[in-house]
Amino acid sequence: MASMAFPSVSFAPLHGFFRARPCPNTSSTWVSSPSMAFLSPSLKSSFGSSQSACFGHGFSLQTSILSGFVLKPRFLTAVYARAATEKTIHDYTVKDIDGKDVSLSKFKGKILLIVNVASKCGLTTSNYSELSHIYEKYKPQGFEILAFPCNQFGGQEPGSNPEIKQFACTRFKAEFPIFDKVDVNGPSTAPVYQFLKSSAGGFLGDLIKWNFEKFLVDKNGKVVERYPPTTSPFQIEKDIQKLLAA
Repeated sequence: MASMAFPSVSFAPLHGFFRARPCPNTSSTWVSSPSMAFLSPSLKSSFGSSQSACFGHGFSLQTSILSGFVLKPRFLTAVYARAATEKTIHDYTVKDIDGKDVSLSKFKGKILLIVNVASKCGLTTSNYSELSHIYEKYKPQGFEILAFPCNQFGGQEPGSNPEIKQFACTRFKAEFPIFDKVDVNGPSTAPVYQFLKSSAGGFLGDLIKWNFEKFLVDKNGKVVERYPPTTSPFQIEKDIQKLLAA
């Protein structure tokens, strides 16, 4: 996955949000930036009067509540990651393809591969076929696949839940759990996908790129790896084996 190059910026609070702007002597432009809400109470209480603190790679944190506290990107990243990963996948309840509530705590102690699926994608046949194969192979050892239909990529999952279920179970003999159709990006992102992306994304988060992006989750409900859509289930098999053996 390509890394993002960040400009030199300074952050100033604006009605609960950071606003990013260049440090002195740079030509970077204004950009939007996430809220300060993720900062821990202890960190917030450390702030005082208005100052500006420049830190690594030209970044500057300029805020009316900073007082003698110099922050580094690594520190901010650690705070964000800790806040994002306090929960586990087992804390979430989702609806299955039949509209029934399912607590993901039922999968405690199991290795999970979570994937956003689609019925009319160029990746559909290979992914469904390989997912069904590895599910049959590793389910007896404590492995589960959780499939979440999503219609946000090229409109390639347009059917109703019953149609999606019939397609997956009839054409590909899919026996793994399939859930209610969800959004994985944007303002209506399902909470479970907010958790997945915050656990495996960067400082500013990371959008799901296309159908069949995959998250590997350990027995404790923590995301341990994320794979782009072009990574086939068979390519993930060795990672699954390692977690099952752990």
